[in-house]
Amino acid sequence: MKITVTKFGLLAGGLMFAGGLMFAGGTQEDDPPSVAQVVALDECDPATFNAPTAVGPDFCKNVALGASTKFADLFAKAKAGTPDPGWDFEPDTVHMRKGTILDVVDQGGEPHTFTEVAHFGGGFIGDLNGGEATVPECADGFKNLAVAKTRILQGSHSQITGLSKGEHLFECCIHPWMRVKVEVK
Repeated sequence: MKITVTKFGLLAGGLMFAGGLMFAGGTQEDDPPSVAQVVALDECDPATFNAPTAVGPDFCKNVALGASTKFADLFAKAKAGTPDPGWDFEPDTVHMRKGTILDVVDQGGEPHTFTEVAHFGGGFIGDLNGGEATVPECADGFKNLAVAKTRILQGSHSQITGLSKGEHLFECCIHPWMRVKVEVK
């Protein structure tokens, strides 16, 4: 009888231990989703962007030291086909598992969009397109509710969930050279 009780105790203890592991997150289904981050960067010069002849007061809220892109220069470089490299999404390519949350953070000085497109191309401000045609997903700018929903303000972030397996392309519909390819496995 004593041996039977001991065996039963060991069996029960082993089952409780195994059950505790499963309950404590031992299965992949219980693990919280992972997060992949993309950062939107720009270097708008507050003095020239916030001028009444440019975008207007309090638009560029850049807190970076040495913010150097003047409003006119942003347009001149884009028109020449050499957009300012300080305006970018980092990283350029993201590899992630299905179920991962894509967190996009705007650490720049002005708003951007993070819009999924079928093919990279121009945005809704023709003078910033560098000769590329506006992609359909960016057409009509913020009048298009689908574009407006992808806007990310300075200092804020947006989370994208539910991306299917495969390749996804995202660009800023304002500054269309800001592009990211997301590969979901």
